[in-house]
Order: sequence, then C-alpha cells, then structure tokens
Amino acid sequence: MKSPPEKPALAVIGGGPAGLMGAEVLAAAGHSVHCFDAMPTVGRKLLMAGKSGLNLTHTEDQDIFLTRYGAARDWLQAPLTRFSPADLRVWAAGLGVATFVGSSGRVFPDGMKAAPLLRAWVRRLRGLGVRFHLRHRWLGWQEKALLFATPEATAPVLFSADAVLLALGGASWARLGSDGVWANILAAEDIPLAPFRPANCGFDVDWSPVFRTRYAGEPVKTVRASVAASAPGFPQKRGDFVITETGIEGSLIYAFAAPLRDALEQTGAATLTLDLLPDQPLERLAAALARPQGRDSLANHLRRRAGLTGVKAALARELLPPEILHNPSRLAAALKSLSLPVLAPRPLDEAISSAGGIRREALDARLMLKTRPGIFCAGEMLDWEAPTGGYLLTACLATGRAAGEGMLAWLGQQA
Repeated sequence: MKSPPEKPALAVIGGGPAGLMGAEVLAAAGHSVHCFDAMPTVGRKLLMAGKSGLNLTHTEDQDIFLTRYGAARDWLQAPLTRFSPADLRVWAAGLGVATFVGSSGRVFPDGMKAAPLLRAWVRRLRGLGVRFHLRHRWLGWQEKALLFATPEATAPVLFSADAVLLALGGASWARLGSDGVWANILAAEDIPLAPFRPANCGFDVDWSPVFRTRYAGEPVKTVRASVAASAPGFPQKRGDFVITETGIEGSLIYAFAAPLRDALEQTGAATLTLDLLPDQPLERLAAALARPQGRDSLANHLRRRAGLTGVKAALARELLPPEILHNPSRLAAALKSLSLPVLAPRPLDEAISSAGGIRREALDARLMLKTRPGIFCAGEMLDWEAPTGGYLLTACLATGRAAGEGMLAWLGQQA
C-alpha cells in the first residue's frame, strides 16, 4: 500500500501579523510551514503598537469600515468580508484573549497589551508545526531557491519551497524590521511597485520660536478638524493632537495624513482647518466676544468670554493677524475655522505606517504575483493605506488570511 504523498513545503517570509496569519492558514491545512524573519523575534511592530494599548479593530458598520481604505476599498473588500472585524474578535477569543469595545468604538484586548496575544498565537503556530527561522534576512532568489543572510553563515543560506508568502511589511519603523528593502528585490524582477510614502504621520509647521519653545509637547484637547472639500472620504473629525518642536502629531492628525500629504505633493500647499471651540455655536461665540473688552488683555478676554485658554489661545495668537484678533465677529469665525498650514510630512521612518508597495495590477485575485506563480503577497507590502483605529491591523490579518487561502487553492490546482 502506497503511503500518501507528502504535503508541499511552504515558506512565509515575514513574522508580522500578515505573515503569521498566512502561516496559520497553511499549517492548519496540514502543510509543512517555515516562517522566516530578519529580526530576533517575531511581531516586533505589533508589540510596539501595543505599548499604548493594542487597537485590534473597530466596531463601526461594515460599509463605513470599508470606506476607511479609500481607493483600495474595492480591492480589500473581499478579504475584509471573509475576515471581518467580528471574525477577528472571534479569532482572538480562540487564542484565549477576550476583547472589549472602547467608547470610540475601537476594539482592544483585555489588558490592552499585545504580548499576551502574540505569545498565545506563537504557541498555537508551534503546535500546528510551524518552524520559525529567526535572524534570516531575505536576499531574493537563486533560480527557484530562496536566499537568506544569517549571522552565523558566511555565505547565503538556500531554502527550497513549493510556494512562498511574502509578508515583509512596509517601509516605516526600520528598527523593528519594516525597512522596505524588499522593494529593491522585486523591482529587479520588474514587479510593478508604487513608491513608499509616509502614512499616519505628523507634519512640519512653521512655528515661531516663542510658540515652539513654550508649547512643544502640549496636547490640544477637543477640537474638530477637517481638510479641503476636494478630499472626499475625509469628513470632519473630533479629537486631540499634540504640538511638537517641528509641527503637529497625534491620532487626529494621522486621520488626515493622506489628504494633507497628497495635497502637498500635488500643489505644494496643504491646510488643516480647526474648530477650536466645537461645542460653542458661532452665533453665541460672536455675541460673547462682542462684549466690551474694557481693560482686559486679549488673553483674559478670550478666557472670560470664550473659555479659550492655554495652548488653544496661543494657537489663535500664533496663526491670526492682529486685524482679526481685534475684530470680534471676524475672530469668532476664525476660532471656528482656524487655518493651520502644514509644510511637509515627517520622514517615512517616523510614520506609523507607509503607503505604496506592490501595485494591484501585479497580483491576481488570490494575491499571487502574476509573473511569479507560487509567490503570494500580503499586509503592508501591498499598495494600500488606512488610518489608525484598528484598520491597519485588520487589513494585515485579512490579507494574510486571503493570501494563505489563495495559496491553498493554487496548490490544489497544481496537485
């Protein structure tokens, strides 16, 4: 009696969320899976994200959720439907990690940290037979074999795999492993790539020396922000941000990073519009500021009549000319629609994530490279972006799962 044929040996290159999810799908199907990563441990960027509370996903309606992916919505819709935010929570529960919904609709693991989830996940993968090869930096191919540099070997290490999932991340936070060097390898293979650009990043602002010295590090609480009407899909959003020595950063800024960056690239100018007093109607604010100032300084007048103090009042003085500051009706309108010009996004390696990567036309519906049969891609390697709020992680997990399922389908056709 013949023994059944051995399952193909499969390689996953990249130990972040997309790669680990792909490895899980493949190993659960009974394949021999080898996971390679250049770093000493897997999931380093995931652990960093969890330092301030790991935002797993979001509970908003699926139609609204999908709009967060902008132009990539129709591309990512299938993976995000097969592995939705609700599915992600069920998956986390299967690892023994309960989740809860915050007041903003964001989903977090109990305890807020990434480490317990990652430990449980790696334990599951090892139980499924996944073998991890750490400190293995991918160098490309030698004919059909994968080439890796390792600290111990003087020459590249070769590994032959029947199929490969590339999940090497984007090009931000190089010290955690996402350095984008893989783009040089794929460019040499004539794979269509979009250039890397910072996403979910801060921006430079031309602060005066006095403002910078006094307010760098100060949080600006509870404002409403918007961008030009020419940026559809980015409505007004309420939140906080932080003044930095070079400009602005924080979750509210990250939400508008894409349209601000795109406007700078296209026209050389971009402006964030701030409502410094979102809970005060314009008419009431104008009436309050129209009351006689008397002997009060402008700072005291703003404090007494509008409740505007600290860094918010300083922003008004920094950004508005005297003729508006001393005209009550014009000042009220300006405080409700304060223009904050930005000069440039912060450098790519400071960004939480990156836009750019493997273009959609390079891949088939299974996320396999059209010119490299058996090579699949997932996660931030793909040319999409999304704001913070759980959208990044959800799409990385969903595309990792979709690529794993695509590889299984392709292997079934090859059998």
